[in-house]
Amino acid sequence: IMVVDDSLTVRRVTQRLLERNGYDVVLAKDGVDALRQLQDARPDVMLVDIEMPRMDGFDLTRNVRASGSTRDIPIVMITSRTAEKHRSVAFEVGVNEYLGKPYQEDELLALIRRYLAERATLSGA
Repeated sequence: IMVVDDSLTVRRVTQRLLERNGYDVVLAKDGVDALRQLQDARPDVMLVDIEMPRMDGFDLTRNVRASGSTRDIPIVMITSRTAEKHRSVAFEVGVNEYLGKPYQEDELLALIRRYLAERATLSGA
């Protein structure tokens, strides 16, 4: 699972939650960092904030969706921006899910499990 957020605290809290639940976690501090890391590793799910320096979550999502090798990675946007206009833009650029901060841990884990199960079904695993 790749966690992309400019807040060190959010990255660490989310990393601990995911690792406690048995997931391997890759951290990125913004969209530029995430794109660089995507060249070497392909996560099963990406958790992405909207507001980040250098490249925000919308632009990161556009880049991920534009590349053949990453276009099908599920993206869960987790943000404090809960207005409908942000939600609409997120879905227009290709986000799979949109959660407000603070997110509910059980809801996030359920989404991750669902996307991993879908991926396993598609790959015939």
